[in-house]
Amino acid sequence: MEELVAVIAKALVDHPEDVAVRTVEKDHLTVYELSVHPEDVGKVIGKQGRIAKALRTVVTSAAVKSDKRVTVDILS
Repeated sequence: MEELVAVIAKALVDHPEDVAVRTVEKDHLTVYELSVHPEDVGKVIGKQGRIAKALRTVVTSAAVKSDKRVTVDILS
């Protein structure tokens, strides 16, 4: 799942070498923390958060088989 987030993010940004994804496990929740170059934060979030919402939807859909709740946090 971490690779999925990284591949999608690298396709969106101008500085793909600065894309990093970290996994944080909580009780029944897995959080994927995505950090990108400061100039690329807007590209990952998108207008009115549409790209970020779509990214979260893809990750949530891919995680249905694992019976875990997942989310993506975008760090600046």
